[in-house]
Amino acid sequence: MSPTPFDNLVKIGQLKIETPVQHEIDGLIQSGLARLKDAENPSLALESRFDLAYNAAHALSLAALRWHGYRSENRYLVFQTLTHTLKLTNEQWRVLDDAHRKRNQAEYEGVIDLHEQLVVALIRVAREVSSRVQKLGPAS
Repeated sequence: MSPTPFDNLVKIGQLKIETPVQHEIDGLIQSGLARLKDAENPSLALESRFDLAYNAAHALSLAALRWHGYRSENRYLVFQTLTHTLKLTNEQWRVLDDAHRKRNQAEYEGVIDLHEQLVVALIRVAREVSSRVQKLGPAS
């Protein structure tokens, strides 16, 4: 049997093998969808919309990783694995990468450097992640 893209990450302790739990996956999806809906509200501050969209994308991405039988405590890695869990394109993944950097700057350095274009792109990618994760079906 050939190694999966996740094998090396498990080997170095970045991913943990963990049986998928359907109610956990469903909860992550529900949380992601609620945040995504709120992120699309143009009456909210740009910072709030960004935070909601980022956390929606993370919850939905984690649901995909959990569906595949893995868990990670590393937010960035949850996004990185999307190329394997949901076949996200490099362009889509780069939006999440940029959002992750902006989130870390805001959280850890107090630097808030957001623009509408990023938030719109983040919402678009989160919508795509949502669509793909909902097509996965029940966890085995």
